[in-house]
Formats: sequence, structure tokens, C-alpha cells
Amino acid sequence: MSIGALTPTAETVSESVLEFPDNFLLIDLCGPYDRNLTAIESAMGVQVLRRGNRLEVVGPEGARKDALDILKSLYERLESGKTLEPGDIDRELRAHPDLSLTPGDQRELFKGELADRVEIKTRKKLVEPRTDAQKAYVRALFENELCFGIGPAGTGKTYLAVAVAVNHFISGNVDRIILSRPAVEAGEKLGYLPGDMKDKIDPYMQPLYDALNDFFPSKQVQKLIEEKRIEIAPLAFMRGRTLAGAAVVLDEAQNATTMQMKMFLTRLGEGSRMAITGDRTQIDLPRGVTSGLWEAERLLKNIPKINFSYFTSKDVVRHPLVARIIEAYEADAEKQA
Repeated sequence: MSIGALTPTAETVSESVLEFPDNFLLIDLCGPYDRNLTAIESAMGVQVLRRGNRLEVVGPEGARKDALDILKSLYERLESGKTLEPGDIDRELRAHPDLSLTPGDQRELFKGELADRVEIKTRKKLVEPRTDAQKAYVRALFENELCFGIGPAGTGKTYLAVAVAVNHFISGNVDRIILSRPAVEAGEKLGYLPGDMKDKIDPYMQPLYDALNDFFPSKQVQKLIEEKRIEIAPLAFMRGRTLAGAAVVLDEAQNATTMQMKMFLTRLGEGSRMAITGDRTQIDLPRGVTSGLWEAERLLKNIPKINFSYFTSKDVVRHPLVARIIEAYEADAEKQA
């Protein structure tokens, strides 16, 4: 394992040892080529030395204590029968913002109750929000009939909304899942795509198919679609319908017009749950056309039982460079304003 060089003074450095009873779980904790330990070392500014069934953590007292807490928490996760993925390491590191990042990258996360673990059960996997903003969003999705998730790409807005919709479905709270997006052209014309109308529309719906396939076995997704218990359709196809007993998700809502957004929101029927997600910085509507997401936020923000959750680049859970890219664009937009 590659250990970064540390040169702290003797007064500030100490060491602690953790002993693990199950060597097989310890192997999973360390990860391939000790990848998980390396990630913790890099983020926390400590050294983690592996000696048999022990891990020795060396570093400043505060960072060492947090690293020990993270290792214990991850091992307990493995003991409970769960798997350990890179996202789980990232989530634990985000729970220690004061030490897990350099001063220039400090994340301002909510404290207290929101730090509690939140889980979403689906047919294929257990989904766990990684940031406090995501945890608050998931809680809101479970507690409210109408929720908005607004923020940049990569923050899990749609993924988590679909996961909660699947949870409602398998729990029997709703009878069907309806996923929709505006089929707005972003630089390419629908007419130039090959095939019939379904073939032309499907590429716009693909992110929704991808999310579903993460939560259901692929054959079951196809079966549920054939039975009309899962519907994936463009926003325009929602007109004239009443969506009762359904978990409904509207993705890319920034590309809905004001009239489309009003039409969609008024489809909400008895026993339904609705999630609206979008990114105000990626509007593909023609110049001069107002985004329905912006209008809905302005008009509905103060209505009780309608929740608005907001995300920033600090909540990006894709490649770390995605957050940097978003921050660069945000900074430039502020300069231009």
C-alpha cells in the first residue's frame, strides 16, 4: 500500500490500533490493493498500517480519531452483511467535513439529526444517500406528496427520487410508477433520429431506464412495463390524465414550459406521490420561453406540504472532477452577473 509521506512533530502525532476478529471481512474493509485504506489516508491525512488482523492508524489526534471511527463504522457495515463500495467510503468521509478535506474544499454539511443514516430499500439493492442534503431530500420524499429537487447534475436528484418511487411500489403504497421527461432537443433534432416515434423518444428517456435497472432485475422491469405498472413517457403524453395511486417522477423539469408544468402538477391524484427534479443552469428551451420549474418555484414555494430541496456542487456524487467543473461554471456565472 502506498503511504503518503507525513512530517508532523512528535508532539502532535500518536497511534492507535484496531483488531478485527474476521480476516475475511478485514480483506473487504481494506479493498483491492488496500484501495479503501488509501482513500481514507488521503482524505484524513493519516497513515493506516496493516499488520495481520490489525490496523494501526498514525496521525494527529483529531484526524486519527475520525479515521478510527470511519474504519469501525465500515467494518460494522460488513458485519451486518452489507457490501462495501467506493460510495460508502465517500459517505463516511463526508460525515467528517472538518478533517476529510483541505481548507479550500471544506464542505458545509448539516449537523445533528440529518447525520443519521437513511436507507431506501429496492428489489436489487439498498440505496443510501451520501450527503446531508441528500438525506434531507429522501426524508422529504417520504414525508411529502409533492417534492422538488433542484440542483446541478450529478447530485442524485433523479436517482434518489426513482429509488423512493420503487420503494413505495414494492411496499404497496402505490400501484404503479410513472417516469417522465420533456422531450426537448438539446442541439440535436428529433426528426433526424432513426426509427419510429418510440425509437426517437427512447434516447431521451434512457436515464430513467438506467435508474430503474439499478433497482429492479432487468426482466422484471420489462414485465412491469408490459403490464403498464411502470410507464416511461414524454411529458406531452401526460395531458388529460389523472395520475392516481402512482409514484410519479418528472425529470429535467427545467425544460418544461410554464403551461406544461401546470398541466403536470395538476395531474396529481388521490394516493399519489410526485417528485419534480431539475437544474436551472441547463435550460434548453427556446430563447424567451420561461422555464416552468422557475415559475413553479416562484409560485409554490410558500405552500405548506410542498417541499423544495436544493443541492450544490458539494453534493455531487459522480467523479470528483464533476464538482470542480460545476464550481468553475458557477464562479464564471457570478463574475458575468
